[in-house]
Amino acid sequence: MKATASARIGIWLRVSTEDQAKGESLKHHEERARGYAGFNDWTVVEVYRLDGVSGKAVWDHPEAVRMRNDVAKGHIDTLIFSKLARLARSTRELLDFAEYFEEHDANLVSLQEKIDTSSPAGRLFYTLIGAMAQWEREEISDRVKASIPIRAKLGKSIGGQAPLGYQWKDNHLIPNPEEAPVRKLMYELFREHKRKATVARILNERGYRTRRGAKFTDVSVERLIRDTTAKGVRTANHTTSVDGGKSWVPKPRSEWVTSEVPAIITAELWDQCNAILDGIKQSNKRTRKGKKAVHVFAGYVYCHCGHKMYVLSNSPKYVCQKCRNKIHKDDLDQLFYKKLSERMLDPERIAEYLNDAQEEQKSLEAQLQNLRKEGQSLKREIDSVFQLFNQGHLTGDEFADRHTPLSGRVSQINEEIPRIESALSALKVQEISTEQIKEDITSLYNRWPNLDDEHKMLIVESTVDQIIIHEKRITFKLLYHPALEKIAKSQRDHPVLEESGIQTPRECHRYP
Repeated sequence: MKATASARIGIWLRVSTEDQAKGESLKHHEERARGYAGFNDWTVVEVYRLDGVSGKAVWDHPEAVRMRNDVAKGHIDTLIFSKLARLARSTRELLDFAEYFEEHDANLVSLQEKIDTSSPAGRLFYTLIGAMAQWEREEISDRVKASIPIRAKLGKSIGGQAPLGYQWKDNHLIPNPEEAPVRKLMYELFREHKRKATVARILNERGYRTRRGAKFTDVSVERLIRDTTAKGVRTANHTTSVDGGKSWVPKPRSEWVTSEVPAIITAELWDQCNAILDGIKQSNKRTRKGKKAVHVFAGYVYCHCGHKMYVLSNSPKYVCQKCRNKIHKDDLDQLFYKKLSERMLDPERIAEYLNDAQEEQKSLEAQLQNLRKEGQSLKREIDSVFQLFNQGHLTGDEFADRHTPLSGRVSQINEEIPRIESALSALKVQEISTEQIKEDITSLYNRWPNLDDEHKMLIVESTVDQIIIHEKRITFKLLYHPALEKIAKSQRDHPVLEESGIQTPRECHRYP
């Protein structure tokens, strides 16, 4: 969400006891955050104070709970803190906070790390971080998956519990002396009664339970009867999880791995029971609905006639239903990414902005350095005045005459330093974000084909105003990031850069 002048700001202040011993104060961090909010014309409505609290676990702290409640009900929409370590030191909690704010369409601003998710630059930066984190997770997942068939062929555990009737011992599957007789009885009862529900009822009446202590059901009975482990053939690596582990689907049979284990029943008994299941067809197969197609540029693609273009069912193209203008979605994907990587950031405009920003930063840094030097000099002078007074060289009135102006100036400096630090933070957020995005866009070129559509959509949302499809060219209207604009409080809207004359690899076509 873009933060505007009406943004409702919360300031997060956490200083541990150790930090306090080092001379850090909540007041200094608060002044710096208020200065940043004031620089952006934002309104501070809440301050969350965690004085002397360790950052190892803050999620359940009363102030953190209050802050989350304020975000959930819209009382605040942006949280400012001095650095990520002040929000939380636990990586898990930092991710939890980030997900919580994203779910509630709220923003996070870290002054030291120069991250402001209220801007397109900050959102794109976070999107790229998320995409790269996904890339790393998939790389780790691929390495783990590659080791599974090898372990399965060796008969070793690849995770999960042993099936009912078995147990793991020294990394090998062997019959469980207490459960194996129950598993065998299940097959014998099913061969006799030929009904899963009947078998489950008899087992439950005799006091048998599943390993988790639950009663047997027709579903659990069928699953165990179908399992080949009981006849001495263990099948591994035959399913994979989907929907974040919520359900499982079969893998291709070519990936299945079988190994021999001690049998509980004969192969003949297993075949008889499974033939009964196949013959009466008691297993109701459920067809899982496919995931709804996601179109990366939906809502941003317009025909030159002014109408939006959509991907129709059973079609790989964005189509204008008025004049039948169309473009293949893969072509648009390639053209957009080429535009994003080559032309989005205008080198001349960036250079001009960065030069101005650097000059302003140098000026503020010089002011900051001078103020700190002056503050140190004043403190030494105050110490001298105290010594003269303690030694009896100054009367009370003389001490007051000398000390009062000195201490007043020190107070002014202590108020001015956080304001200058806030202005510097604002400038550095813009500069560092722009430089980071330039680097990330370059590296993203090789990753783009492997990104999922949801990450691509986030990047499109952060960079695109409109894409207009003409008969033989495309016009991209891209959002300029705030970092590329002069920092002027009067300028709040994001201007767009219109790039025309871009030829499509296949000319845009019309239906006959």
